[in-house]
Amino acid sequence: MTAAHLLLIFVTTERLAELWLSNRNTKLLLENGAFEVSPGHYPFIVLLHALWLAGLWYLGWNQPLNLFWLFFFLALQISRVWVLATLGKRWTTRIIVMPGSPLVATGPYRYLQHPNYLIVVGEIASLPLCFGLGWYCVLFSVANFALLAIRLRAENGALAGLRKTAITDQF
Repeated sequence: MTAAHLLLIFVTTERLAELWLSNRNTKLLLENGAFEVSPGHYPFIVLLHALWLAGLWYLGWNQPLNLFWLFFFLALQISRVWVLATLGKRWTTRIIVMPGSPLVATGPYRYLQHPNYLIVVGEIASLPLCFGLGWYCVLFSVANFALLAIRLRAENGALAGLRKTAITDQF
């Protein structure tokens, strides 16, 4: 088994575990009064990530690894754990709004409004570069940016509604 195999197994396992965690958290949130915002784009996000990972298996499984990009990617995984730990049961891969809940303002959310998306942008770009697939990095980064533009518009709209409710409730 090569280093490329091990990296791809790690990322695949991580993504499957995150889907399980997201589905669990989504179910719990919805059962407790939360609702989903703008679900129409979600299947395209899942498709993009599935195609990205499947293509990396197809193209990268036997490639030597670029150590710079590997360490960069692994550093992003530490940041990912920080985001997941900060959000706890509120972390999902969907846009789920819990009315009356304050916005998270701890951990990486003290510094950035959407740290998880910044991490995903880095992952989509850096993992192909670990395998020397620069064109693949560009292709999926462009597709990811297009979907993130839709998602951020929807999520920022939902968060603006929460902020407005929180300010109104104070008076």
